[in-house]
Amino acid sequence: MKCIAEYHTHTKYSDGKSTMEENVISARKIGLKKIGISDHGYMHKGFGVKYKDYPKMKAEVEMLREKYQDIKIFLGVEANILDDKGNIDVDDYVRNYVDYVMAGYHFGSMPPNMRGLTNHIRNFIKPLKSKEIDYNTRALVNAMRDNQIFILTHPGDKGDVYIEEVAKMAEKTKTVMEISAHHEYLSKEQILKIKHLDIKFSIGSDAHHHTHIGMTEKAIKRAVSAGLASSRIINVI
Repeated sequence: MKCIAEYHTHTKYSDGKSTMEENVISARKIGLKKIGISDHGYMHKGFGVKYKDYPKMKAEVEMLREKYQDIKIFLGVEANILDDKGNIDVDDYVRNYVDYVMAGYHFGSMPPNMRGLTNHIRNFIKPLKSKEIDYNTRALVNAMRDNQIFILTHPGDKGDVYIEEVAKMAEKTKTVMEISAHHEYLSKEQILKIKHLDIKFSIGSDAHHHTHIGMTEKAIKRAVSAGLASSRIINVI
């Protein structure tokens, strides 16, 4: 099993250490057919994209497409799931510039209410994490239900979820579920619980430096050990 496309990579526009062009060059060097730039949504106050930078980012991607025509280059966003109502930090303005929307739960994003902030805090404190499983599950389920999401990133990371309920909504909405090499989610155990459903998966490096692009071995090994066929994974051969 070999990864031929990377949809989950970050750059200096958020918390990555490399430029868009460095990411593209690295992707070409290892023979990828597609590379997506998917920096964090703007409502992450620690390292989200600046709202005003989307036009600049789109222009840069278009320049790189012209310069490197042997690889498909996309501009995406890894949106923050903000609360259990499923709100994400992607609006019509952002969608106008990006080719696809991924979404995941992250500490440091700005929930719209005190309940969401409390959930962040409780998920961050290990003894309290299990108490928030209902809230976390609703957040992911409702985000997929109410938004057009291409890939749900590292589901279960930062906050435990009922993975079967999350996967059922992914099946209903045709949302791809990520097996992350950077995080431990989806885990082998999660994959075993949900692989009977009619859902697709993706392998993601979640690269924050251009040299990490293509470092997907851990995720591929997890998928193989769970008996997941390559035909179920959108970016491998």
